[in-house]
Amino acid sequence: MTDWTQPLSTNRHLATWIEEMAALCLPDQIVWIDGSDEQRDALREEACRTGEITALNPEKHPDSYYHRTHPLDVARTEDKTFICCRREADAGATNNWKNPEEAYTEAANFFRASMRGRTMYVVPFSMGPIGSPFSKVGVELTDSIYVVLNMLIMCRTGKQVLDTLGSSNDFTRCLHSKASLDPEKRRILHFPEDNTIWSVNSGYGGNVLLGKKCLALRIASWMARQEGWLAEHMLILGIEEPNGRIEYVAAAFPSACGKTNLAMLIPPEGLKSKGYRIWTIGDDIAWIRPDTDGRLWAVNPEYGFFGVAPGTNSKTNPSMMTTMAKNTIFTNVVLGKDGTVWWEGCDGDAPADALDWLGRPWHPGMKDKDGKEILGAHGNSRATSPLRQCPSASFRLDHHHGVPISAFIFGGRRNALAPLVYESYGWSHGVFVGASMASERTSAQYGKQGEVRRDPFAMLPFCGYNMADYFKHWINIGRIAKHPPKVFHVNWFRRGKDNSFLWPGYGENLRVLEWVLQRARGEGEARETPIGYVPTDSALDMTGLELAPDIMDELLRVDNDAWKEEAADIEKFFDSLGPHMPWELRNELEGLRHRLNGM
Repeated sequence: MTDWTQPLSTNRHLATWIEEMAALCLPDQIVWIDGSDEQRDALREEACRTGEITALNPEKHPDSYYHRTHPLDVARTEDKTFICCRREADAGATNNWKNPEEAYTEAANFFRASMRGRTMYVVPFSMGPIGSPFSKVGVELTDSIYVVLNMLIMCRTGKQVLDTLGSSNDFTRCLHSKASLDPEKRRILHFPEDNTIWSVNSGYGGNVLLGKKCLALRIASWMARQEGWLAEHMLILGIEEPNGRIEYVAAAFPSACGKTNLAMLIPPEGLKSKGYRIWTIGDDIAWIRPDTDGRLWAVNPEYGFFGVAPGTNSKTNPSMMTTMAKNTIFTNVVLGKDGTVWWEGCDGDAPADALDWLGRPWHPGMKDKDGKEILGAHGNSRATSPLRQCPSASFRLDHHHGVPISAFIFGGRRNALAPLVYESYGWSHGVFVGASMASERTSAQYGKQGEVRRDPFAMLPFCGYNMADYFKHWINIGRIAKHPPKVFHVNWFRRGKDNSFLWPGYGENLRVLEWVLQRARGEGEARETPIGYVPTDSALDMTGLELAPDIMDELLRVDNDAWKEEAADIEKFFDSLGPHMPWELRNELEGLRHRLNGM
Protein backbone atom coordinates (compact mmCIF):
# COMPACT_ATOMS: atom_id res chain seq x y z
CA MET A 1 0.00 0.00 0.00
CA THR A 2 1.21 3.49 -0.82
CA ASP A 3 2.80 5.45 2.02
CA TRP A 4 1.04 8.80 1.80
CA THR A 5 3.03 10.26 4.69
CA GLN A 6 6.02 10.76 2.37
CA PRO A 7 6.33 14.33 1.00
CA LEU A 8 5.34 14.76 -2.65
CA SER A 9 7.45 17.88 -3.13
CA THR A 10 10.97 19.11 -2.38
CA ASN A 11 9.83 22.75 -2.40
CA ARG A 12 11.65 24.24 0.62
CA HIS A 13 9.14 27.10 1.03
CA LEU A 14 6.28 24.59 1.24
CA ALA A 15 8.20 22.27 3.59
CA THR A 16 9.08 25.12 5.97
CA TRP A 17 5.49 26.34 6.11
CA ILE A 18 4.09 22.84 6.75
CA GLU A 19 6.63 22.31 9.55
CA GLU A 20 5.61 25.61 11.18
CA MET A 21 1.89 24.84 10.97
CA ALA A 22 2.41 21.29 12.25
CA ALA A 23 4.36 22.68 15.23
CA LEU A 24 1.34 24.88 15.97
CA CYS A 25 -1.43 22.30 15.44
CA LEU A 26 0.49 19.16 16.62
CA PRO A 27 -1.10 16.50 14.36
CA ASP A 28 -0.29 12.86 15.00
CA GLN A 29 0.72 12.42 11.36
CA ILE A 30 0.88 14.30 8.07
CA VAL A 31 -0.67 12.79 4.92
CA TRP A 32 -0.09 14.19 1.42
CA ILE A 33 -2.99 14.14 -1.05
CA ASP A 34 -1.81 12.89 -4.45
CA GLY A 35 -5.16 13.10 -6.27
CA SER A 36 -5.32 9.37 -7.03
CA ASP A 37 -8.51 7.28 -7.03
CA GLU A 38 -6.74 4.80 -4.76
CA GLN A 39 -6.17 7.39 -2.04
CA ARG A 40 -9.65 8.91 -2.44
CA ASP A 41 -11.25 5.49 -1.96
CA ALA A 42 -9.11 4.81 1.11
CA LEU A 43 -10.14 8.15 2.62
CA ARG A 44 -13.80 7.41 1.95
CA GLU A 45 -13.51 4.07 3.74
CA GLU A 46 -11.77 5.67 6.72
CA ALA A 47 -14.37 8.45 6.96
CA CYS A 48 -17.18 5.88 6.84
CA ARG A 49 -15.53 3.93 9.68
CA THR A 50 -15.31 7.02 11.88
CA GLY A 51 -18.83 8.22 10.99
CA GLU A 52 -17.64 11.44 9.35
CA ILE A 53 -19.56 10.39 6.24
CA THR A 54 -22.12 7.68 5.45
CA ALA A 55 -22.14 5.65 2.24
CA LEU A 56 -25.42 5.93 0.34
CA ASN A 57 -27.41 3.26 -1.50
CA PRO A 58 -25.03 2.19 -4.32
CA GLU A 59 -27.91 1.52 -6.73
CA LYS A 60 -29.78 4.78 -6.11
CA HIS A 61 -26.72 7.00 -5.47
CA PRO A 62 -23.55 5.37 -6.88
CA ASP A 63 -20.29 6.40 -5.20
CA SER A 64 -22.14 9.02 -3.15
CA TYR A 65 -21.99 9.92 0.54
CA TYR A 66 -23.86 11.78 3.27
CA HIS A 67 -22.49 14.22 5.84
CA ARG A 68 -23.94 16.28 8.69
CA THR A 69 -22.32 19.42 10.00
CA HIS A 70 -22.62 20.64 13.57
CA PRO A 71 -26.08 22.23 14.14
CA LEU A 72 -24.40 25.60 14.80
CA ASP A 73 -22.22 25.33 11.70
CA VAL A 74 -24.51 25.32 8.68
CA ALA A 75 -23.63 28.41 6.61
CA ARG A 76 -20.96 31.01 5.93
CA THR A 77 -20.26 32.98 9.11
CA GLU A 78 -20.02 36.54 7.86
CA ASP A 79 -19.60 38.15 11.28
CA LYS A 80 -16.55 35.93 11.94
CA THR A 81 -15.02 36.56 8.51
CA PHE A 82 -12.28 39.19 8.31
CA ILE A 83 -9.96 40.90 5.86
CA CYS A 84 -6.66 41.29 7.69
CA CYS A 85 -4.57 43.96 6.00
CA ARG A 86 -2.33 46.63 7.47
CA ARG A 87 -4.61 49.59 6.68
CA GLU A 88 -8.28 49.45 7.65
CA ALA A 89 -9.14 51.76 4.73
CA ASP A 90 -7.95 49.07 2.32
CA ALA A 91 -10.62 46.69 3.65
CA GLY A 92 -13.33 49.30 3.19
CA ALA A 93 -16.71 49.90 4.77
CA THR A 94 -18.31 46.60 3.69
CA ASN A 95 -15.73 44.21 5.19
CA ASN A 96 -14.91 43.24 8.76
CA TRP A 97 -11.28 44.23 9.38
CA LYS A 98 -8.61 43.00 11.77
CA ASN A 99 -5.02 44.05 12.17
CA PRO A 100 -2.94 41.12 10.82
CA GLU A 101 -0.77 40.77 13.94
CA GLU A 102 -3.83 40.73 16.19
CA ALA A 103 -5.61 38.23 13.92
CA TYR A 104 -2.65 35.82 13.76
CA THR A 105 -2.19 35.96 17.54
CA GLU A 106 -5.85 35.34 18.34
CA ALA A 107 -6.27 32.51 15.83
CA ALA A 108 -3.01 30.82 16.82
CA ASN A 109 -4.51 30.30 20.28
CA PHE A 110 -7.44 28.50 18.66
CA PHE A 111 -5.19 26.42 16.39
CA ARG A 112 -2.74 25.46 19.15
CA ALA A 113 -2.72 21.63 19.48
CA SER A 114 -6.06 21.52 17.64
CA MET A 115 -4.94 18.51 15.57
CA ARG A 116 -3.62 16.42 18.45
CA GLY A 117 -5.01 12.92 17.91
CA ARG A 118 -5.81 13.78 14.30
CA THR A 119 -4.18 13.71 10.88
CA MET A 120 -3.08 16.82 9.00
CA TYR A 121 -3.86 16.42 5.29
CA VAL A 122 -1.81 18.38 2.77
CA VAL A 123 -4.07 19.23 -0.18
CA PRO A 124 -2.29 20.88 -3.15
CA PHE A 125 -4.84 22.41 -5.51
CA SER A 126 -5.03 24.57 -8.61
CA MET A 127 -7.78 27.13 -9.09
CA GLY A 128 -8.19 26.99 -12.85
CA PRO A 129 -6.62 24.56 -15.36
CA ILE A 130 -3.25 23.35 -14.14
CA GLY A 131 -0.49 25.46 -15.69
CA SER A 132 -2.84 28.04 -17.23
CA PRO A 133 -1.75 31.70 -17.04
CA PHE A 134 -5.15 32.32 -15.41
CA SER A 135 -4.57 29.84 -12.60
CA LYS A 136 -3.35 30.10 -9.02
CA VAL A 137 -1.89 27.35 -6.82
CA GLY A 138 -2.92 26.84 -3.22
CA VAL A 139 -2.15 24.29 -0.53
CA GLU A 140 -4.72 23.61 2.18
CA LEU A 141 -3.74 21.94 5.45
CA THR A 142 -6.81 20.43 7.13
CA ASP A 143 -7.81 17.86 9.75
CA SER A 144 -11.11 17.04 7.99
CA ILE A 145 -11.50 14.16 5.52
CA TYR A 146 -14.82 15.77 4.53
CA VAL A 147 -12.86 18.83 3.41
CA VAL A 148 -10.36 16.67 1.50
CA LEU A 149 -13.08 14.75 -0.33
CA ASN A 150 -14.89 17.98 -1.25
CA MET A 151 -11.65 19.61 -2.46
CA LEU A 152 -11.02 16.57 -4.67
CA ILE A 153 -14.34 17.36 -6.38
CA MET A 154 -14.18 21.18 -6.36
CA CYS A 155 -10.58 21.70 -7.51
CA ARG A 156 -7.86 20.18 -9.62
CA THR A 157 -5.74 18.52 -6.94
CA GLY A 158 -2.71 16.34 -6.33
CA LYS A 159 0.88 15.81 -7.31
CA GLN A 160 0.50 17.38 -10.74
CA VAL A 161 -0.22 20.70 -9.02
CA LEU A 162 3.00 20.41 -6.99
CA ASP A 163 4.96 19.55 -10.12
CA THR A 164 3.66 22.76 -11.71
CA LEU A 165 4.51 24.77 -8.58
CA GLY A 166 8.07 23.43 -8.61
CA SER A 167 10.35 25.41 -6.28
CA SER A 168 8.24 28.58 -6.41
CA ASN A 169 7.08 30.41 -3.31
CA ASP A 170 4.01 31.68 -5.17
CA PHE A 171 1.18 29.71 -3.59
CA THR A 172 -1.69 30.54 -1.25
CA ARG A 173 -1.14 29.15 2.25
CA CYS A 174 -4.44 27.79 3.56
CA LEU A 175 -4.74 26.43 7.10
CA HIS A 176 -7.94 24.86 8.43
CA SER A 177 -8.87 22.98 11.58
CA LYS A 178 -12.24 21.93 12.93
CA ALA A 179 -10.66 22.40 16.37
CA SER A 180 -13.57 22.27 18.86
CA LEU A 181 -16.19 23.77 16.46
CA ASP A 182 -16.82 26.45 19.09
CA PRO A 183 -18.86 29.11 17.20
CA GLU A 184 -17.54 31.88 19.46
CA LYS A 185 -13.99 30.97 18.48
CA ARG A 186 -14.78 30.55 14.80
CA ARG A 187 -12.63 32.72 12.54
CA ILE A 188 -12.29 32.88 8.75
CA LEU A 189 -9.29 35.14 8.22
CA HIS A 190 -7.88 36.45 4.95
CA PHE A 191 -4.38 37.95 4.84
CA PRO A 192 -4.14 39.26 1.27
CA GLU A 193 -0.74 40.87 1.76
CA ASP A 194 0.62 37.47 2.87
CA ASN A 195 -1.40 35.36 0.39
CA THR A 196 -2.66 33.40 3.41
CA ILE A 197 -6.03 32.11 4.67
CA TRP A 198 -6.76 30.72 8.14
CA SER A 199 -10.08 29.06 9.04
CA VAL A 200 -10.73 27.54 12.44
CA ASN A 201 -13.67 26.06 14.41
CA SER A 202 -15.87 25.41 11.40
CA GLY A 203 -16.65 22.38 9.25
CA TYR A 204 -19.14 23.98 6.84
CA GLY A 205 -18.00 24.01 3.22
CA GLY A 206 -18.33 27.74 2.58
CA ASN A 207 -15.99 28.42 5.52
CA VAL A 208 -13.53 25.57 5.02
CA LEU A 209 -13.20 24.73 1.30
CA LEU A 210 -10.61 27.47 1.16
CA GLY A 211 -10.16 27.41 -2.60
CA LYS A 212 -13.75 28.57 -3.08
CA LYS A 213 -14.99 31.93 -1.76
CA CYS A 214 -11.88 32.54 0.36
CA LEU A 215 -9.25 32.20 -2.38
CA ALA A 216 -11.23 32.38 -5.63
CA LEU A 217 -12.99 35.61 -4.63
CA ARG A 218 -11.64 37.40 -1.53
CA ILE A 219 -7.92 36.80 -2.02
CA ALA A 220 -8.17 36.61 -5.82
CA SER A 221 -10.00 39.94 -6.06
CA TRP A 222 -7.07 41.55 -4.21
CA MET A 223 -4.61 39.80 -6.56
CA ALA A 224 -6.67 40.81 -9.59
CA ARG A 225 -6.50 44.47 -8.70
CA GLN A 226 -2.72 44.28 -8.36
CA GLU A 227 -2.28 42.29 -11.60
CA GLY A 228 -4.93 43.87 -13.86
CA TRP A 229 -7.69 41.27 -14.11
CA LEU A 230 -11.07 40.46 -12.49
CA ALA A 231 -12.14 37.78 -9.98
CA GLU A 232 -15.94 37.71 -10.05
CA HIS A 233 -18.95 36.01 -8.50
CA MET A 234 -20.25 35.09 -11.95
CA LEU A 235 -21.53 32.13 -13.93
CA ILE A 236 -20.11 31.53 -17.42
CA LEU A 237 -22.45 30.23 -20.11
CA GLY A 238 -21.88 29.40 -23.79
CA ILE A 239 -24.66 29.62 -26.38
CA GLU A 240 -24.07 27.67 -29.61
CA GLU A 241 -26.03 28.48 -32.76
CA PRO A 242 -26.74 25.97 -35.55
CA ASN A 243 -23.90 27.45 -37.64
CA GLY A 244 -21.46 26.40 -34.90
CA ARG A 245 -20.79 29.91 -33.57
CA ILE A 246 -20.54 29.93 -29.77
CA GLU A 247 -20.74 33.14 -27.80
CA TYR A 248 -20.18 33.37 -24.06
CA VAL A 249 -21.74 35.52 -21.38
CA ALA A 250 -20.80 36.00 -17.73
CA ALA A 251 -23.57 36.87 -15.28
CA ALA A 252 -23.77 37.99 -11.64
CA PHE A 253 -26.86 37.58 -9.47
CA PRO A 254 -27.45 37.80 -5.72
CA SER A 255 -28.67 34.66 -3.95
CA ALA A 256 -32.13 33.27 -4.82
CA CYS A 257 -32.04 34.74 -8.34
CA GLY A 258 -31.58 31.57 -10.42
CA LYS A 259 -27.84 31.63 -11.05
CA THR A 260 -27.29 27.86 -11.28
CA ASN A 261 -30.48 27.36 -13.27
CA LEU A 262 -29.31 29.89 -15.87
CA ALA A 263 -25.86 28.28 -16.08
CA MET A 264 -27.53 24.98 -17.06
CA LEU A 265 -30.36 26.47 -19.11
CA ILE A 266 -32.30 24.11 -21.39
CA PRO A 267 -33.70 25.81 -24.54
CA PRO A 268 -37.51 26.15 -24.51
CA GLU A 269 -39.66 24.24 -26.96
CA GLY A 270 -40.39 27.37 -28.98
CA LEU A 271 -36.70 27.97 -29.75
CA LYS A 272 -35.55 24.37 -30.20
CA SER A 273 -36.22 24.67 -33.94
CA LYS A 274 -33.34 27.16 -34.07
CA GLY A 275 -31.00 24.44 -32.89
CA TYR A 276 -29.45 26.25 -29.94
CA ARG A 277 -27.15 24.31 -27.62
CA ILE A 278 -26.05 25.47 -24.18
CA TRP A 279 -22.56 24.94 -22.77
CA THR A 280 -21.92 25.30 -19.03
CA ILE A 281 -18.51 26.63 -18.01
CA GLY A 282 -19.41 27.38 -14.37
CA ASP A 283 -22.22 28.46 -12.08
CA ASP A 284 -20.43 30.55 -9.46
CA ILE A 285 -17.01 32.11 -10.11
CA ALA A 286 -15.23 33.61 -13.12
CA TRP A 287 -11.64 34.80 -13.47
CA ILE A 288 -11.45 37.28 -16.34
CA ARG A 289 -8.38 38.70 -18.09
CA PRO A 290 -7.85 41.24 -20.89
CA ASP A 291 -6.08 39.67 -23.87
CA THR A 292 -4.08 41.01 -26.80
CA ASP A 293 -7.18 40.89 -29.04
CA GLY A 294 -8.72 43.64 -26.89
CA ARG A 295 -11.39 41.32 -25.49
CA LEU A 296 -11.94 39.87 -22.01
CA TRP A 297 -11.44 36.11 -21.64
CA ALA A 298 -12.66 34.01 -18.72
CA VAL A 299 -12.11 30.69 -16.96
CA ASN A 300 -14.01 29.00 -14.17
CA PRO A 301 -11.36 28.43 -11.48
CA GLU A 302 -13.44 25.62 -9.94
CA TYR A 303 -13.98 22.05 -11.12
CA GLY A 304 -17.21 21.18 -9.34
CA PHE A 305 -20.52 22.42 -7.98
CA PHE A 306 -21.29 23.16 -4.33
CA GLY A 307 -24.98 23.72 -4.89
CA VAL A 308 -27.98 24.35 -2.65
CA ALA A 309 -30.23 21.26 -2.62
CA PRO A 310 -33.70 22.53 -1.55
CA GLY A 311 -35.86 23.47 -4.52
CA THR A 312 -33.71 21.52 -7.01
CA ASN A 313 -35.73 19.00 -9.02
CA SER A 314 -36.30 17.71 -12.53
CA LYS A 315 -38.45 20.71 -13.41
CA THR A 316 -36.39 23.56 -11.94
CA ASN A 317 -32.98 22.15 -12.98
CA PRO A 318 -32.94 18.75 -14.71
CA SER A 319 -29.26 19.09 -15.58
CA MET A 320 -28.31 19.51 -11.93
CA MET A 321 -30.34 16.42 -11.01
CA THR A 322 -28.38 14.44 -13.61
CA THR A 323 -25.12 15.94 -12.31
CA MET A 324 -25.92 14.83 -8.74
CA ALA A 325 -26.85 11.27 -9.74
CA LYS A 326 -23.41 9.86 -8.79
CA ASN A 327 -20.06 10.78 -7.19
CA THR A 328 -21.77 13.36 -4.97
CA ILE A 329 -21.44 14.37 -1.32
CA PHE A 330 -24.77 15.45 0.20
CA THR A 331 -24.66 17.66 3.30
CA ASN A 332 -27.51 18.31 5.77
CA VAL A 333 -30.31 16.82 3.66
CA VAL A 334 -32.79 14.10 4.74
CA LEU A 335 -31.25 10.63 5.04
CA GLY A 336 -33.46 7.61 4.47
CA LYS A 337 -32.80 4.39 6.34
CA ASP A 338 -32.58 2.80 2.89
CA GLY A 339 -29.54 4.92 2.08
CA THR A 340 -31.36 7.48 -0.08
CA VAL A 341 -31.46 11.26 0.28
CA TRP A 342 -34.28 13.78 -0.06
CA TRP A 343 -34.95 17.49 0.46
CA GLU A 344 -37.85 19.89 0.25
CA GLY A 345 -38.69 20.48 -3.39
CA CYS A 346 -37.00 17.24 -4.46
CA ASP A 347 -38.52 14.79 -6.94
CA GLY A 348 -40.77 12.12 -5.42
CA ASP A 349 -41.87 11.46 -1.88
CA ALA A 350 -39.65 11.53 1.18
CA PRO A 351 -38.36 8.17 2.42
CA ALA A 352 -40.89 6.46 4.69
CA ASP A 353 -38.28 5.87 7.40
CA ALA A 354 -35.91 8.82 7.56
CA LEU A 355 -33.71 11.04 9.68
CA ASP A 356 -33.71 14.81 9.31
CA TRP A 357 -30.56 16.90 8.91
CA LEU A 358 -30.09 16.83 12.70
CA GLY A 359 -30.25 13.03 12.81
CA ARG A 360 -33.72 12.85 14.38
CA PRO A 361 -36.52 10.53 13.19
CA TRP A 362 -38.58 12.55 10.72
CA HIS A 363 -41.49 12.38 8.30
CA PRO A 364 -43.24 15.05 6.18
CA GLY A 365 -45.83 17.08 8.02
CA MET A 366 -44.13 16.91 11.42
CA LYS A 367 -44.71 19.99 13.56
CA ASP A 368 -42.97 21.42 16.59
CA LYS A 369 -44.65 22.29 19.89
CA ASP A 370 -45.77 25.62 18.42
CA GLY A 371 -47.41 23.97 15.43
CA LYS A 372 -44.71 25.07 12.97
CA GLU A 373 -43.68 22.59 10.28
CA ILE A 374 -40.33 20.86 10.83
CA LEU A 375 -38.34 20.73 7.60
CA GLY A 376 -36.32 17.61 6.94
CA ALA A 377 -33.41 19.26 5.13
CA HIS A 378 -31.66 22.40 6.24
CA GLY A 379 -32.48 25.39 4.02
CA ASN A 380 -28.77 25.68 3.11
CA SER A 381 -28.18 21.95 2.62
CA ARG A 382 -25.72 21.22 -0.16
CA ALA A 383 -24.56 18.79 -2.83
CA THR A 384 -20.96 18.67 -4.08
CA SER A 385 -20.67 17.19 -7.58
CA PRO A 386 -18.04 17.09 -10.35
CA LEU A 387 -18.66 19.70 -13.06
CA ARG A 388 -17.74 17.22 -15.79
CA GLN A 389 -20.89 15.20 -14.92
CA CYS A 390 -23.15 18.07 -15.99
CA PRO A 391 -24.88 17.13 -19.29
CA SER A 392 -24.11 20.60 -20.67
CA ALA A 393 -20.51 20.75 -19.41
CA SER A 394 -18.39 22.64 -21.93
CA PHE A 395 -15.57 21.02 -23.88
CA ARG A 396 -13.53 24.14 -22.97
CA LEU A 397 -13.50 23.49 -19.22
CA ASP A 398 -9.78 22.73 -19.27
CA HIS A 399 -8.86 25.18 -22.01
CA HIS A 400 -5.87 27.16 -20.74
CA HIS A 401 -6.93 30.30 -22.57
CA GLY A 402 -10.53 30.36 -21.35
CA VAL A 403 -13.43 31.69 -23.42
CA PRO A 404 -14.11 35.19 -24.85
CA ILE A 405 -16.92 37.08 -23.10
CA SER A 406 -19.41 38.90 -25.35
CA ALA A 407 -21.65 40.28 -22.61
CA PHE A 408 -21.84 40.83 -18.87
CA ILE A 409 -25.27 40.40 -17.32
CA PHE A 410 -26.32 41.70 -13.90
CA GLY A 411 -29.63 40.95 -12.27
CA GLY A 412 -31.75 41.07 -9.18
CA ARG A 413 -35.16 40.25 -7.82
CA ARG A 414 -37.27 43.39 -8.26
CA ASN A 415 -41.07 43.18 -8.07
CA ALA A 416 -41.86 46.30 -10.09
CA LEU A 417 -38.85 48.52 -10.78
CA ALA A 418 -36.50 46.91 -13.29
CA PRO A 419 -37.71 45.78 -16.73
CA LEU A 420 -37.12 42.28 -18.04
CA VAL A 421 -33.87 43.37 -19.70
CA TYR A 422 -32.03 46.55 -20.60
CA GLU A 423 -28.63 47.40 -22.05
CA SER A 424 -26.31 49.99 -20.57
CA TYR A 425 -25.19 53.03 -22.57
CA GLY A 426 -21.51 52.14 -22.36
CA TRP A 427 -18.80 50.71 -20.12
CA SER A 428 -18.92 53.28 -17.30
CA HIS A 429 -22.71 53.14 -17.29
CA GLY A 430 -22.44 49.35 -17.20
CA VAL A 431 -20.19 49.55 -14.14
CA PHE A 432 -22.82 51.84 -12.59
CA VAL A 433 -25.49 49.20 -13.32
CA GLY A 434 -23.37 46.53 -11.58
CA ALA A 435 -22.45 48.81 -8.69
CA SER A 436 -26.09 49.67 -7.96
CA MET A 437 -27.68 46.22 -8.44
CA ALA A 438 -30.07 45.10 -5.74
CA SER A 439 -32.74 42.57 -4.78
CA GLU A 440 -35.85 42.80 -2.66
CA ARG A 441 -36.15 40.42 0.27
CA THR A 442 -38.64 37.59 -0.09
CA SER A 443 -40.77 36.16 2.73
CA ALA A 444 -38.26 33.32 3.03
CA GLN A 445 -35.36 35.65 3.84
CA TYR A 446 -34.46 37.31 7.08
CA GLY A 447 -35.52 40.94 7.29
CA LYS A 448 -38.44 43.07 6.17
CA GLN A 449 -40.19 41.68 3.09
CA GLY A 450 -39.72 43.97 0.08
CA GLU A 451 -36.69 45.69 1.62
CA VAL A 452 -34.06 46.53 -1.00
CA ARG A 453 -30.66 44.92 -0.37
CA ARG A 454 -27.78 46.37 -2.34
CA ASP A 455 -25.32 43.74 -3.51
CA PRO A 456 -23.01 45.36 -6.08
CA PHE A 457 -21.78 42.85 -8.66
CA ALA A 458 -23.12 40.16 -6.23
CA MET A 459 -19.73 40.69 -4.51
CA LEU A 460 -20.66 42.43 -1.27
CA PRO A 461 -19.66 39.47 0.98
CA PHE A 462 -16.74 38.44 -1.24
CA CYS A 463 -14.73 41.47 -2.31
CA GLY A 464 -11.36 41.26 -0.54
CA TYR A 465 -10.75 45.01 -0.43
CA ASN A 466 -12.45 48.40 -0.43
CA MET A 467 -15.63 48.10 -2.53
CA ALA A 468 -15.29 51.67 -3.85
CA ASP A 469 -11.76 50.87 -5.07
CA TYR A 470 -13.21 47.71 -6.65
CA PHE A 471 -15.61 49.88 -8.69
CA LYS A 472 -12.67 51.99 -9.87
CA HIS A 473 -10.80 48.83 -10.88
CA TRP A 474 -13.76 47.80 -13.05
CA ILE A 475 -13.73 51.22 -14.72
CA ASN A 476 -10.00 50.88 -15.39
CA ILE A 477 -10.43 47.41 -16.93
CA GLY A 478 -12.75 49.00 -19.49
CA ARG A 479 -9.95 51.38 -20.42
CA ILE A 480 -7.48 48.52 -20.85
CA ALA A 481 -9.77 46.38 -23.03
CA LYS A 482 -10.24 47.85 -26.50
CA HIS A 483 -13.35 45.74 -27.10
CA PRO A 484 -14.98 45.22 -23.68
CA PRO A 485 -18.23 43.22 -23.42
CA LYS A 486 -21.58 45.00 -23.60
CA VAL A 487 -23.31 45.22 -20.19
CA PHE A 488 -26.95 44.29 -19.50
CA HIS A 489 -29.36 44.00 -16.58
CA VAL A 490 -32.15 41.42 -16.31
CA ASN A 491 -35.05 40.89 -13.94
CA TRP A 492 -36.84 37.54 -14.18
CA PHE A 493 -39.01 38.36 -11.16
CA ARG A 494 -41.29 41.25 -12.10
CA ARG A 495 -44.79 40.77 -10.70
CA GLY A 496 -48.23 41.80 -11.90
CA LYS A 497 -51.12 43.39 -10.02
CA ASP A 498 -52.15 39.95 -8.69
CA ASN A 499 -48.56 39.47 -7.37
CA SER A 500 -47.89 36.61 -9.80
CA PHE A 501 -44.69 36.50 -11.87
CA LEU A 502 -45.12 38.02 -15.33
CA TRP A 503 -42.24 36.14 -16.96
CA PRO A 504 -42.09 32.28 -16.93
CA GLY A 505 -38.30 32.18 -16.51
CA TYR A 506 -36.17 29.01 -16.61
CA GLY A 507 -35.54 27.95 -20.24
CA GLU A 508 -37.57 30.86 -21.57
CA ASN A 509 -34.73 33.13 -20.45
CA LEU A 510 -32.91 32.08 -23.62
CA ARG A 511 -35.20 34.48 -25.50
CA VAL A 512 -33.63 37.33 -23.54
CA LEU A 513 -30.09 35.96 -23.99
CA GLU A 514 -30.69 35.79 -27.74
CA TRP A 515 -31.43 39.53 -27.79
CA VAL A 516 -28.44 40.22 -25.52
CA LEU A 517 -26.09 38.51 -27.98
CA GLN A 518 -27.70 40.28 -30.92
CA ARG A 519 -27.07 43.61 -29.25
CA ALA A 520 -23.50 42.58 -28.40
CA ARG A 521 -22.95 42.05 -32.15
CA GLY A 522 -24.47 45.44 -32.98
CA GLU A 523 -27.76 43.90 -34.10
CA GLY A 524 -31.20 43.60 -32.51
CA GLU A 525 -33.87 46.26 -32.16
CA ALA A 526 -34.04 48.50 -29.09
CA ARG A 527 -35.56 51.75 -27.89
CA GLU A 528 -33.86 54.33 -25.73
CA THR A 529 -35.08 54.91 -22.17
CA PRO A 530 -33.62 56.87 -19.22
CA ILE A 531 -32.05 53.70 -17.78
CA GLY A 532 -30.70 52.21 -21.01
CA TYR A 533 -31.78 50.40 -24.18
CA VAL A 534 -34.89 48.19 -23.87
CA PRO A 535 -36.10 45.71 -26.54
CA THR A 536 -38.73 46.97 -28.94
CA ASP A 537 -42.11 45.22 -28.97
CA SER A 538 -40.99 42.76 -31.66
CA ALA A 539 -37.32 42.36 -30.68
CA LEU A 540 -37.69 39.19 -28.60
CA ASP A 541 -38.51 35.94 -30.42
CA MET A 542 -41.70 34.79 -28.66
CA THR A 543 -42.30 31.70 -30.83
CA GLY A 544 -44.17 29.11 -28.76
CA LEU A 545 -44.70 31.46 -25.82
CA GLU A 546 -47.95 33.35 -25.73
CA LEU A 547 -48.04 36.34 -23.42
CA ALA A 548 -50.70 39.02 -23.64
CA PRO A 549 -49.46 42.32 -25.14
CA ASP A 550 -50.18 44.13 -21.89
CA ILE A 551 -47.92 41.69 -20.03
CA MET A 552 -45.00 42.39 -22.39
CA ASP A 553 -45.67 46.11 -22.06
CA GLU A 554 -45.46 45.79 -18.28
CA LEU A 555 -42.32 43.62 -18.44
CA LEU A 556 -40.51 46.28 -20.48
CA ARG A 557 -41.99 49.38 -18.82
CA VAL A 558 -39.72 52.01 -17.23
CA ASP A 559 -41.43 54.07 -14.50
CA ASN A 560 -39.58 57.39 -14.26
CA ASP A 561 -40.98 58.29 -10.83
CA ALA A 562 -39.98 54.92 -9.36
CA TRP A 563 -36.49 55.28 -10.83
CA LYS A 564 -36.14 58.75 -9.30
CA GLU A 565 -36.70 57.13 -5.89
CA GLU A 566 -34.20 54.44 -6.84
CA ALA A 567 -31.61 57.09 -7.73
CA ALA A 568 -31.98 58.63 -4.28
CA ASP A 569 -31.45 55.21 -2.67
CA ILE A 570 -28.41 54.53 -4.86
CA GLU A 571 -26.89 57.84 -3.75
CA LYS A 572 -27.30 56.86 -0.08
CA PHE A 573 -25.59 53.56 -0.79
CA PHE A 574 -22.71 55.22 -2.63
CA ASP A 575 -22.31 57.68 0.27
CA SER A 576 -22.07 54.74 2.70
CA LEU A 577 -18.98 53.43 0.89
CA GLY A 578 -16.88 56.44 1.86
CA PRO A 579 -14.59 58.89 0.06
CA HIS A 580 -13.07 56.39 -2.38
CA MET A 581 -16.23 56.32 -4.54
CA PRO A 582 -15.17 56.92 -8.19
CA TRP A 583 -16.25 60.21 -9.69
CA GLU A 584 -17.25 58.34 -12.84
CA LEU A 585 -20.09 56.59 -10.97
CA ARG A 586 -21.21 59.86 -9.38
CA ASN A 587 -21.39 61.25 -12.92
CA GLU A 588 -23.42 58.26 -14.09
CA LEU A 589 -25.88 58.80 -11.24
CA GLU A 590 -26.33 62.43 -12.23
CA GLY A 591 -26.70 61.37 -15.85
CA LEU A 592 -29.51 59.01 -14.86
CA ARG A 593 -31.28 61.80 -12.99
CA HIS A 594 -30.91 64.14 -15.94
CA ARG A 595 -32.44 61.58 -18.31
CA LEU A 596 -35.29 60.82 -15.89
CA ASN A 597 -36.18 64.50 -15.83
CA GLY A 598 -35.82 65.01 -19.55
CA MET A 599 -37.24 61.92 -21.24
